[in-house]
Amino acid sequence: MLNDDTVDGGRGFGDHPHDNMEIVSIPLEGELQHKDSMGNVAVIKAGEIQVMSAGTGIYHAEFNKNPNEPVKFLQIWIFPNKRDVTPRYDQINMNIDDKPNILNQILSPDKDDEEVWIHQDAWFHIGRFDQGKQDTYNLKKEGNGIYFFVLKGKLNVEGQDLDTRDGYGLWDIAEAKIEATSDAEFLIMEVPMEVRL
Repeated sequence: MLNDDTVDGGRGFGDHPHDNMEIVSIPLEGELQHKDSMGNVAVIKAGEIQVMSAGTGIYHAEFNKNPNEPVKFLQIWIFPNKRDVTPRYDQINMNIDDKPNILNQILSPDKDDEEVWIHQDAWFHIGRFDQGKQDTYNLKKEGNGIYFFVLKGKLNVEGQDLDTRDGYGLWDIAEAKIEATSDAEFLIMEVPMEVRL
């Protein structure tokens, strides 16, 4: 599930529980203050990605760090492929500013990748394409589907025109052709179409 949230200055979500869920947070604007029952206290901002494996159970809270400006962020919840794992937290800078016109992998199931990882056969990529740039996304695992979410600009995916904040899902395919019809920034989420525990 993908939530596209805006939180006003000084507002947020108090302590609340999760278990057996992989939770991915991607700030788009502003700064999001995070704290959790594992003892983590951090601020995540645009250009960073945070992941939590809720596993056997955690409490966490999120607040807009800035009292005068809104914070906009995506929070994506993914069912894990293992239940009752030890809860964990990770956060990295995605470093996509210096990598235009390529599909930047930011999440995978591989603990040894440079990006964040989760307990699921899922891969996330962010693209920041100049108008006219074309590419092809090749799915990593048979049986997975992909979901495109346009953060800014206009995109064409397999003949489907998309605008800012549009989403588009595809399955039963091995690849998807992408073209930026304006300068565009977008998120690609490849996830299993069935969850088996």
